[in-house]
Amino acid sequence: MLKTYKADLHIHTCLSPCGELEMSPRAIAEKAREKKIDILGICDHNSAENVPALKEAAQPFQISVLAGIEIASREEVHILGLFDDMEAAFRAQDAVYEHLPGENDEETFGLQVVVNSEGEVLRINKKLLIGASTLALEKVVELIHSLNGLAIASHVDREGFSLIGQLGFVPDNLPLDGLEVSPRISLDEARRRFSSRLPLMAGSDAHRLEEIGLATTSFLLQAGTVAEIKLALRQKEGRKILN
Repeated sequence: MLKTYKADLHIHTCLSPCGELEMSPRAIAEKAREKKIDILGICDHNSAENVPALKEAAQPFQISVLAGIEIASREEVHILGLFDDMEAAFRAQDAVYEHLPGENDEETFGLQVVVNSEGEVLRINKKLLIGASTLALEKVVELIHSLNGLAIASHVDREGFSLIGQLGFVPDNLPLDGLEVSPRISLDEARRRFSSRLPLMAGSDAHRLEEIGLATTSFLLQAGTVAEIKLALRQKEGRKILN
């Protein structure tokens, strides 16, 4: 049976260097429950290491957690990769790590904390997660699709680190699955502003607890999975975006 799922598919944790340390798995899950969110996409910068902890923390609240990673391409374009399979997310991460130069400067960019479901520190990630990988934009999308993931261009309404901000347009030959807009713009306004063949969705890009759910997308789905969202983006088998 199809039903409505409220999703925020762009959430950062305390692993992202620009994410606040308050963004622990339990705190994120509790805030999502408060906001009546059914699906969370955990998309830290260039890493998926905190996704397992979020999956565990969200279980008691019956919130679906999608394994994600926000990959910064060579062109400094941010692309969300969303996966049903945790192993696929880690394979994407491994490929990004191989092409991610530099080491994090904690004083400049902040700590990058890998935690368990209770928020206890397991280790500090030393990679320069805030930086751009050396993977070309086309290769990023190709990587995500090779692992059966969804490739969504992040916050296209913003100037910084977005597809339109960096390139000025959406390339016709880039096989993205959709475009995301930030809380700065409504989906209705985005549809008027961006004439694109691609479906539009909204995500909070939350780096702080109070930002979770500031922008969401409602889907008609059978389950809170990437496979179901793929169908909704293509308007197949009754699945669709509702807002």
